[in-house]
Amino acid sequence: MSKVRTTLTINEGVLRAVRALAARTGRSDSEVIEEAVRKDLGHDLLGRLCAAADVTEGGALALALEAQHATRPAR
Repeated sequence: MSKVRTTLTINEGVLRAVRALAARTGRSDSEVIEEAVRKDLGHDLLGRLCAAADVTEGGALALALEAQHATRPAR
């Protein structure tokens, strides 16, 4: 997937923590921020489900969709 440049406003202390983690782990600030956002959005959920369970990709997708629907309020 392609990358897009963006500008954001972030708390100074949070940025210091991002930069410290990036330096400790040998990654860029962008990589640290993207990983945190992906985790918060659950973007890595399908991959974790596949790795942790003995299911096919289709089965993992079905489980993820089921979990998503279970957390939505009833209409």
